[in-house]
Amino acid sequence: MRIALGVEYDGGAYNGWQSQPDVPNVQDALQAALSGIAGTDISITAAGRTDTGVHALEQVVHFDSGIERPLGAWVRGVNALLPRDIAVLWAHPVPDEFHARFSAQARSYQYVLVNRASRVGVHHGKVGWFHLPLDVEAMRKAAQHLLGEHDFSSFRAAECQARTPMKNMARLDIRQQGDTLLFDLTADAFLHHMVRNILGCLVYVGKGKHPPSWMKEVLEHRNRKHAAPTFAPDGLYLKRIHYDPKWGLPQLKFD
Repeated sequence: MRIALGVEYDGGAYNGWQSQPDVPNVQDALQAALSGIAGTDISITAAGRTDTGVHALEQVVHFDSGIERPLGAWVRGVNALLPRDIAVLWAHPVPDEFHARFSAQARSYQYVLVNRASRVGVHHGKVGWFHLPLDVEAMRKAAQHLLGEHDFSSFRAAECQARTPMKNMARLDIRQQGDTLLFDLTADAFLHHMVRNILGCLVYVGKGKHPPSWMKEVLEHRNRKHAAPTFAPDGLYLKRIHYDPKWGLPQLKFD
């Protein structure tokens, strides 16, 4: 039987999603909890990886198990064995042809950025922060240059293992709520550090270092050295993995 899970986590205490020896990571923690409920080793496949310090509102994974358990056991039972900063949101049986990564049609991320002179206290580690005033309209104009299908090599980390830098950006919206900016990005897939590198460039535009048209120049260079430094991971959230409705997966509601 193949089961899909929706999972949320605070990435602050982990060296990213992926299983790695001798360092805390989300995958190993979830596999250990699932194995505890199944009574045998469980291996999971995720829709995508997140980096050190990056959070998830709804990561999606799947696993195969010959052990029959009520769906509630894969949620409440697993949660009882997980650290407090990781939680299973839902469990859903899926056909064997479902694949958390390859069946995904798109991914959505959100970056939460506090823009004020004083540093963050209560929400430290949960949001990004920038101390100089940012021109939101200039950043919105810059963001328009990234919509559609492009070669995003300029926003790709050197260690990125993606087969192609061609990605289709369907959404890049910037909302302002008081001194907080919400960046919502949706694409068919993202390159390693792509969102954080885009954020760095948007902040450069917002603080007046470059005009909005500079974003188009960076994109067309197809070279990482022409872009801004990678922005902090703290405010980055994997928000949703998009699938064909035929799989019947739960649809959580987010702002």
